[in-house]
Amino acid sequence: MFKNLYKKCLDLAGHKSSKYYLAIVSFIESSFFPVPPDVMIVPMVISKKYDFIKIFLIATIFSVMGGMFGYLIGAFFFEFSTSIMNFYGYEDKLFKIKENLTNSDGFYAWLGIIFLAGFTPLPYKVFTLASGLIGFNFFIFILISLVSRGLRFFIVSYLSYKFGDLFNELMINHGSKWFTIIGIIIVTIAIIIYIVFNSNV
Repeated sequence: MFKNLYKKCLDLAGHKSSKYYLAIVSFIESSFFPVPPDVMIVPMVISKKYDFIKIFLIATIFSVMGGMFGYLIGAFFFEFSTSIMNFYGYEDKLFKIKENLTNSDGFYAWLGIIFLAGFTPLPYKVFTLASGLIGFNFFIFILISLVSRGLRFFIVSYLSYKFGDLFNELMINHGSKWFTIIGIIIVTIAIIIYIVFNSNV
């Protein structure tokens, strides 16, 4: 099923209404759809190079809107959201996460997790639903989602614009690994800054 959906998204990237379909995929991927928008972004930018800013913005805006929708599903439709989380194997971790959020370290840890979920191959949809289920601060959730999703889609769009098929090959073979490494480095830097700042206060 995943392969068929993946191929369908690739086909939609070449459609005359590809930007419209990119908006839809970006939105639904943030709450339940398994194929990430990157699948469409890369071929779209390669074929329409000077639209890369527009493509990046569409993916970012609609992905964050989809994340907000996922948050609301988590907040108001418990059974449906937990069934999605269970599908991805995260339901058992939910209550432990909620307990950890009672202290400030748990709060900042969840910030880092949301960032990594938005930036790396971690299933962002799981953490949008979980944020709603545990009642995480909605506005901070939106802010972190904007930063992580925006940064990810800008990098994908810009490098597709700059390197074309070479970057496409890199994404296919090593994309997940490099986004995970970069995401961990960013979060590590943020943690170091947080520790240094608090030690000086």
